[in-house]
Amino acid sequence: MTPTTHDHEAGQPHDDDVYSDGAVYSDDAEYSDDEVSEEDQPTGRNLNETEGIRLQKVLAQAGVASRRASEILIDRGRVEVNGQTVREQGVRVDPERDVIRVDGSRIPPPRRHVYLVVNKPRGVVSTLHDPEGRPTLADLIERRKERLFHVGRLDTDTEGLIILTNHGEFAHRLAHPSYEVEKTYLAEVEGVVDAATLKRMRGGLMLDDGPVKPDKVTVKSRGEAKSLVEVTLHEGRNHIVRRMFDAVGHPVRRLSRIQIGPVRLGQLAQGASRELTSAELGALLDAVKL
Repeated sequence: MTPTTHDHEAGQPHDDDVYSDGAVYSDDAEYSDDEVSEEDQPTGRNLNETEGIRLQKVLAQAGVASRRASEILIDRGRVEVNGQTVREQGVRVDPERDVIRVDGSRIPPPRRHVYLVVNKPRGVVSTLHDPEGRPTLADLIERRKERLFHVGRLDTDTEGLIILTNHGEFAHRLAHPSYEVEKTYLAEVEGVVDAATLKRMRGGLMLDDGPVKPDKVTVKSRGEAKSLVEVTLHEGRNHIVRRMFDAVGHPVRRLSRIQIGPVRLGQLAQGASRELTSAELGALLDAVKL
């Protein structure tokens, strides 16, 4: 859109993602009440003189700065709307549709959906219902009233970061390999991973379902009979991390996903959950082009 200006007025079951747990991850998925309409997508529409909210107010409501400090950010050319630097006060925007950035960082729209980060423990099944009665993700978020679903999955024996949401299009895109959102794992493996093995992994491996080349492989520590290795990939074939280490003779003892895109597990306790921060959500919306 071309912002409308006004006179000054003071005052955002696997170790990797799979697509086998319902229609959420398929191209023709139906999201019922969780689906995203066209209104969720940024548009280039023009606002008239009475539509929208003043930009400084949107920034203040998003927690970027006070309204007065937001006006200073605008004066200094640090704010963009739909790719255009805004320097005039009184510009009106639609925070639901317009893409707003401060110093290049996306300010997400007011939240109409839930975005949870969960630290899944080992032994918990990556589903919200298990007919065998095993612990599920639903047990970790039982106080939440919203109908949520998980983005991708983790093997029952794998722990770590998983995202739950009720934003259908966001979940579909984040799980889809075409958006190439990186995922980072920390693997404790048998034996000492030497420089030759690292070189081999970095150069790419041929697995039974095709080649795989990690984006990054780093040894974090080595012991007499084990190594701790960090692996970053942007694809999600079944058990791909475990199969990579099997291929180089270092079976995985323990595996944890510690990062998805900009979202880090950090110090989140096992079994605990938290909301995505505004910075994390903004970066993920950019990554999946929403």
